Amino acid sequence: MSAMRRNKSRAPKPPRPVVYRWDLDKTYLRSDFDSLRELVRIPFEKPEDKVAVPGVAPLIRNLRKTATDRGRTVRVFFISASPPQISKAIKEKLTLDGIEYDGIVFKNQLHYLVRGKFRGLREQVGFKLTELLKSHRDVPADSEELLFGDDWESDPLIYSLYADIVAGRIQNEELGQVLRAIGVDPPLVVAAQDLCTDMQCSDVVAKIFINLERRTPPTNFRSFGTRLVPAFNYFQTAACLYDSGHLTLDAVAEVATSLVTGSSYTPLRLANSLADIVRRGHLREPSAAAVRHHLSPLGLMPQRQRPAAQPPWWQRVLSWFTSTPEEQPVADQAIDYQALVTQWRVTR
Repeated sequence: MSAMRRNKSRAPKPPRPVVYRWDLDKTYLRSDFDSLRELVRIPFEKPEDKVAVPGVAPLIRNLRKTATDRGRTVRVFFISASPPQISKAIKEKLTLDGIEYDGIVFKNQLHYLVRGKFRGLREQVGFKLTELLKSHRDVPADSEELLFGDDWESDPLIYSLYADIVAGRIQNEELGQVLRAIGVDPPLVVAAQDLCTDMQCSDVVAKIFINLERRTPPTNFRSFGTRLVPAFNYFQTAACLYDSGHLTLDAVAEVATSLVTGSSYTPLRLANSLADIVRRGHLREPSAAAVRHHLSPLGLMPQRQRPAAQPPWWQRVLSWFTSTPEEQPVADQAIDYQALVTQWRVTR
């Protein structure tokens, strides 16, 4: 009996569940709804007319496959600021791309149109934040969450707020102040605060990936800390996800191939993308080396060139005395949301 008890106590814990939360517009699909005319046209588009951002479909498929192969419970959720009238075409597009998902939410734009609240058509913070908090209640408490958005609207701010709320770093009073400063509708402010009441807090959001669709300079996101990863393409995102154990090297290769065949990327451009994400401190060099080693025989990376000849000994000695130490990354600090909101309103 005692031996059986010891064996039970040593039984390995099941792998931690993982949740992937995706924005749809300009993160998965190249959507255009910046004017009322474009918004009205959207429901009449066919699934085949909708274009996915290069590399995103194989990335999502492989995230689920990798998690499943490793025995993890995996859930994929989408949130869209597009109206529900577009839902049929969106769901058919996801099916065409071979994407399995566990939930999808659309914004009821008609609600704002019939009430003449045209500002509500563009304001996304209150809508997305409350939907994220609702969904959070329905996933296992010990889940690891990764969030994917873009730099077109407010995803960096929304996702960071969500991550700090569920971690217990933002209390109701501060949340209300931040949302009111943004200009969120009062009913949504109250709804967000209610959803935070009696929440079981845990630091579950591991990373926030922001697709730089507008080519916003990555330095603009420093205030959000290292949890947020600005990426110029989904190959950079895939390499980081391999580094954190969410993808295999074969999956990274599939994303790279998608960029080469669907977006005219060259091996040199992929190599430059890899070097860029390493230089910005989001990808460890050993993982980058593994990606290069795996992709090079596939023709997806430039062939390794001969190392340059070493400089004379006296130049090497001189460099010892003139070189400066590498700058160490600054430790993350609590996000000042009041300052962020002020900056956000100026850029808007």
